[in-house]
Amino acid sequence: MSKRAYFGTDGIRGQANRYPITAEVALRVGMAAGKLFRSGGDRRHLVVIGKDTRLSGYMLEPALVAGFTSVGMDVRLFGPLPTPGVAMMTRSMRADLDEMELAIEAHMDEGLQEGLADPPDLGRVARMDESQARYVEIVKATFPRRLSLNGLRVVIDCAHGAAYKVAPTVLYELGAEVKEVGVSPNGRNINDECGSTQPRAMAQAVREYRADIGIALDGDADRLVICDEKGQVVDGDQIMAIIAGSWAASDRLTGGGVVATVMSNLGLERFMAERGLILERTPVGDRAVMMRMREGGFNLGGEQSGHVILSDFSTTGDGMIAALQVLSVLVRSDQPMSALARQFEPVPQKLENVRFTGAAKPLENAQVQAAIAEGEARLNSGGRVLVRASGTEPLIRVMAEGDDAKLVAQVVRDIAGAVKQAAA
Repeated sequence: MSKRAYFGTDGIRGQANRYPITAEVALRVGMAAGKLFRSGGDRRHLVVIGKDTRLSGYMLEPALVAGFTSVGMDVRLFGPLPTPGVAMMTRSMRADLDEMELAIEAHMDEGLQEGLADPPDLGRVARMDESQARYVEIVKATFPRRLSLNGLRVVIDCAHGAAYKVAPTVLYELGAEVKEVGVSPNGRNINDECGSTQPRAMAQAVREYRADIGIALDGDADRLVICDEKGQVVDGDQIMAIIAGSWAASDRLTGGGVVATVMSNLGLERFMAERGLILERTPVGDRAVMMRMREGGFNLGGEQSGHVILSDFSTTGDGMIAALQVLSVLVRSDQPMSALARQFEPVPQKLENVRFTGAAKPLENAQVQAAIAEGEARLNSGGRVLVRASGTEPLIRVMAEGDDAKLVAQVVRDIAGAVKQAAA
């Protein structure tokens, strides 16, 4: 496989206005992608662009637009819209741009001037003012029609991100009394001490307003965590267990189980096994989860971090759709959220990150490999060890889990110590 120069495992990422997240690179991405799609025929092609609430959107969006239109692609602008909403609208509007990343990269460093459209063939641009309303209706349609959120008090933390308008609207129109957190974006405060990555604000609001449940999204709203009426946080593993149990009981769960990553807790695996279901594990990343779901015919998968993919409704993780599935279970149960939040007892889990220099290769070291083998033997069938290199920075992630918390901690210390010595 060709080495990627721009696209990583999750798109082109980095700090705004620092290479490669610059207007110049965005312009070349637009030109290269447009040139690629126009090479497939003479018909006009359409690309849709959504963004979150960061200031950098004002720089990157027009650069992409200039690139696409200069080679004859038509553009529709959604403005701030959750990432899953962009995916939904891409399908509904029959837009063309997808994940042909290597092919796009191949064009980015070529003579892009050769692909410029003639003046009459420049692309047209339109802003889709109804995109948020369309997304709201799509999300609401995933909630069972015979149910209502009437009588429920719900805290929604939008992380000052892309869902700051649509998420509260969905809950309100389904009947909930809504308390909003993180709905005042200023271009710089996305995910700042709020949202799914920092759920304290949600938990505090739940206790303050005596809400029945809290929902916290991340900045682009493809991830969520929830908390019960006591402010106790519920992670993605428990959310998947709630949905899996409900769907299995109603014969809606396909594939015979759930797809999760290697980081999901062993308790989730045991929860599934007790119900005659399987837990398929993949490498870290929602892209790997989605690929295995497609291969195995699964309609539920996700990550411990709160990416939950419900392929009956969406092609990617959608925090609000997952939240509505949890809310549907809550409404049907006639129980408080605290009675549903602990679907399984998590197995003690310990993670330690060890940084190393770029030249070192700790995982190839014989002493590290021996420490891993010894740790696996000590945990035996009562746990597991996972040691892997980070895909984004020079870190070795050492994780172990098992029924004996002290043993788990010792195994992690021993392996991490061997990695540190090898990396020195």
